[in-house]
Amino acid sequence: MTAARAITLASRPQGQPTPDNFSLDDITLPAPAKGEFLVRNIWLSLDPYMRGRMDDAKSYAAPVAIGGIMEGGTVGEVMVSENPHFPAGAIVSGQFGWATHTISDGMGVRIIDPSVAPISTALGVLGMPGITAFVGLNDILQAKAGETVVVSAATGAVGSLAAQLAKAKGCHVIGVAGGAKKCAFAVSELGLDACLDHRAHDVKSLAAALKEAAPKGVDCYFENVGGKTTEAVITRMNTHGRIALCGMIAWYSGQGIADAAPLPFAWRNILTRRLRVQGFIIFDHFDRFPAFVSEVAPMVADGRVKFRETVAEGLENAPEAFMALLKGGNFGKQLVRVGPDP
Repeated sequence: MTAARAITLASRPQGQPTPDNFSLDDITLPAPAKGEFLVRNIWLSLDPYMRGRMDDAKSYAAPVAIGGIMEGGTVGEVMVSENPHFPAGAIVSGQFGWATHTISDGMGVRIIDPSVAPISTALGVLGMPGITAFVGLNDILQAKAGETVVVSAATGAVGSLAAQLAKAKGCHVIGVAGGAKKCAFAVSELGLDACLDHRAHDVKSLAAALKEAAPKGVDCYFENVGGKTTEAVITRMNTHGRIALCGMIAWYSGQGIADAAPLPFAWRNILTRRLRVQGFIIFDHFDRFPAFVSEVAPMVADGRVKFRETVAEGLENAPEAFMALLKGGNFGKQLVRVGPDP
């Protein structure tokens, strides 16, 4: 038996999540059965999609049940194993949830090679956010050298890699981020051609700033946020432009919807500019993982791709870090250090 702790969903949020929506519970795990293994979680990933899991609404995945452990990807160490494919001491990544320990049968779990990069990157630049950026840019947008690419949330876990991969392709890349510090990082460290601070603009002035940064218009838009950024970008899209719809964090908790541009505004721009807009969920594209790792892992190893992490210490601080993430409080990939790194 193993004593563990977990963050469970205490109640469904109305609008933005609050601390009352979460509960820190003590749990006891049995010894692993044949084919199973016990994982001690080291790193927990916090991602915007988790907000949708807190609602009891029809979506592409089932919601977290009241009293259920919050869903999330982790990297951990196998402590006890009854599965020969996952020996004790192995570093593994899986959807183990907001918990200190878990029992797994190996389904959907992969072994991490710590010699390639810090193991935390398996949740960021070399994990789910990374492959999301890779697929969105290459398969959905099909970005080409010489094109202008705009990436929202350009210093986040997905956006920062999408922007860097676009630059590596020879694209003119414009980021949109929240705050002067993030925009400076996007240009000086990530190598973007320009970055616009959405907090310093309303829709009209953001569109004007984008026109100045991209006088020939926008060919590809990697959409992570929704809100006024989307309104501004869609008016600058070139004919036959492409939009990869990855996320819309500005609207996840219901805020800003009443002030959003009406559907006819978006529809008219899509029609008259003959835009291709495609939503995608990365779970449909995990067959691309080998190609993603083959291309991006060497770029991370030799420094061509840079990444940044925001770390909250201790599982008990995951709810606060998650609530801050939804308001743009993270800089780069948001992680929680659940336990010591071996």
